[in-house]
Amino acid sequence: MYRSGNPALSNSTFEKNSYKDMNWWDNSESNLMTIEGVAEKTAFLLLITATSAIATAMMMPGAALLCVLGFIGSLICLIMVMWSKSNSPLLICSYALFEGLLLGGITWIFEVSTGIEGLGIISAGITFLILGVMITIYRLGLIHWDKNMQIAVTSSMMAIMLIYLISILGSFLGYNMPYIHGSGTIGIAFSVFVVGIASLCLVADFDFIERGVLKGAPKQLEWRAAFGLLVTLAWLYLEILKLVSKIAASRN
Repeated sequence: MYRSGNPALSNSTFEKNSYKDMNWWDNSESNLMTIEGVAEKTAFLLLITATSAIATAMMMPGAALLCVLGFIGSLICLIMVMWSKSNSPLLICSYALFEGLLLGGITWIFEVSTGIEGLGIISAGITFLILGVMITIYRLGLIHWDKNMQIAVTSSMMAIMLIYLISILGSFLGYNMPYIHGSGTIGIAFSVFVVGIASLCLVADFDFIERGVLKGAPKQLEWRAAFGLLVTLAWLYLEILKLVSKIAASRN
């Protein structure tokens, strides 16, 4: 199985040997993971995230502490799910809630800095549009996740993370990367590139989940698959938020 670029999904996610102490893995047809089941759980998690994000944004700036809580809580839940290979609905829903608190605060900051109301709605709309397009072209067989694409996307992700890491360290030293984070041509092109890589990660997740279904993974892992998709979608939304804000700033 080609590994997904998503850190929340690994080669062992849908392997029975990874859950030796669990008694819910069996071959019963009524307990099999399905694409529809993953879609339903993903939609539920997105509803939780969107609700908490909107509530937080509406209460800002007074809800700044909620944004901080969202960052800490989502990070802890992310580590717990990945470290323990948990498929707990409570833990995964908690991640969705905390992620919403974080995204709501970040969205408010971008809207204030750009002076554009509804920037979050625009970014969310583009995110779901890309999701729909990627699902369509994947189901039509117009794009395939193979070894070559895996290498290309993984390498690109590592380069992006390295650039972001250097940027974060540079900010502590008083150095910024204006060409990357600015609203100029290079900054916008970089954001377009990152959005493209994040979109391809969705294809990786679709393929990974489909392979899990074909392997006869149990229904309990639908929550883990939905969690993986939510992680990718949250990243995609943030990158689109940055891109839209850069485009808006370039027109001023």
